[in-house]
Amino acid sequence: MTGRALLARTRSPKADAKPLSPEGGREASLPSLTEISASAAGAPLTLAFRLVLEAQRRGEPAAWIGRKDAPFYPPDAADGGVDLAALAVVWAADAIGAAKAADLLARSGAFGLIVLDLGREARLPAHASSRLAMLAKQHEASIVCLTDKDAAQPSLGPLVSLRAHAASCTREGGRFRCEAVALKNKRSGILWSLAEVCRGPDGLH
Repeated sequence: MTGRALLARTRSPKADAKPLSPEGGREASLPSLTEISASAAGAPLTLAFRLVLEAQRRGEPAAWIGRKDAPFYPPDAADGGVDLAALAVVWAADAIGAAKAADLLARSGAFGLIVLDLGREARLPAHASSRLAMLAKQHEASIVCLTDKDAAQPSLGPLVSLRAHAASCTREGGRFRCEAVALKNKRSGILWSLAEVCRGPDGLH
């Protein structure tokens, strides 16, 4: 089972979980354009579902733009505390289609968080990333792009303010320790790391 597939089935945050950002607080919310990358051993969906949960707890509508070839498993998102009834989900054929969908959602001004699962062939043309960053800033929203790549590979572009890399997801008894590091942080310059222990599904070996 790949790290991405594993991640889709491991998230189960505690009810009193703290904000994902080590800087903490509402004022330390995500910048306009963020990238969460992961290699095979990483767990990007764990971070992404946590962000959706935090947005919903703040009362901010969230949207998920996914890929038809790699959809997330809704029961696991719900088990992690995500309100599926309040999560808008759009399926896109490719990264360009996902960017167009994000443009429409961001332009509406109705969403505080928009997640784009771009996958391995992730790419955003300069004009697309520029427009998304502008719309997100205009409507005080955050757009998070999920990509499959190694930490050494470049981010989606210069307009990405924060890039976090899901570095590993290793088993600890009946749970999994998921770690992430910030590779790029244009807003504060602080490169942080964090780790969280997540519950795996019953019967996973």
